[in-house]
Amino acid sequence: MDEHIERDGAGDDTTPFRLLVVPGVTPAKWVRVWNERLPDVRLELVHASTDDQVAALREGRADAALVRTPLDREGLSVIPLYAETSVVVVPREHVLTAADEVGLEDLADETLVVPLDDVLGWDDAPGARLSVEPPATTADAVALVAAGVGVLVVPQSLARLHHRRDVTYRPVPDAPLSPVALAWVEDRSTDLVEELVGIVRGRTVNSSRGIAGRTAAADPPRDRSASKSAPSKGAASKGAGSKGAASKGGARAGTSGGKSGLKPGARSGGKPGGRPAGKSGGKPGGKGSGQQGRRGGR
Repeated sequence: MDEHIERDGAGDDTTPFRLLVVPGVTPAKWVRVWNERLPDVRLELVHASTDDQVAALREGRADAALVRTPLDREGLSVIPLYAETSVVVVPREHVLTAADEVGLEDLADETLVVPLDDVLGWDDAPGARLSVEPPATTADAVALVAAGVGVLVVPQSLARLHHRRDVTYRPVPDAPLSPVALAWVEDRSTDLVEELVGIVRGRTVNSSRGIAGRTAAADPPRDRSASKSAPSKGAASKGAGSKGAASKGGARAGTSGGKSGLKPGARSGGKPGGRPAGKSGGKPGGKGSGQQGRRGGR
């Protein structure tokens, strides 16, 4: 059964754009950008298993999908996005937790639990296989790992998704990666699909080929020539004010000089970066003179 998540605050009078997401894939950053660029188009997330991702697209249950590859690409447009590192899920007290990474040779003596919804398709994986019927789901496989039946190799996002307190995981650099891509049916490409392509590829609004890009291009540019050729009244008055301030500042400087002709000379005679010479030589100098006078009197 598909699970639907709608954007909060969206109206019900718009046709939603349906984006299918498989387990482990987190589209939060792309959803946020979508909501900023297309606030009037409701984005609906449709969750489906990896086994059902292609069928959901072809049957029209979604307009586009964040899928795991490899997949049957017939009639589909597929844009690779990134590849996930694989990890091995083990009981928390397992010997493999002593290392930061696990090599293929470390899995040779382990029993691998491979669920029916496995996304890696690792046919030549090291280690033995379960002698009983494999679990149906990754969640069931993690439960078997927690019980000490074996270990599980999955993309890191799935290990996080099915995390339990009694299990942990370590990266397996030599294990197959799990590529994630954006896919849609070729003959159903729309402006909204193009908008999503621009978002996942990191295009700006102006470089987008979708609706938001055309809207930004249609906005008339601001005419800056007039503002450059003729200064505004505020700028003119501001300039006049600064001119007055300059003359006022000159008057202040003259007044300051008139009050005490020693201050400018005292400051210029001070040490660079230190306190003014005239200022620092005040109290200590006076105090010293008094002491010398008293000594002389004695």
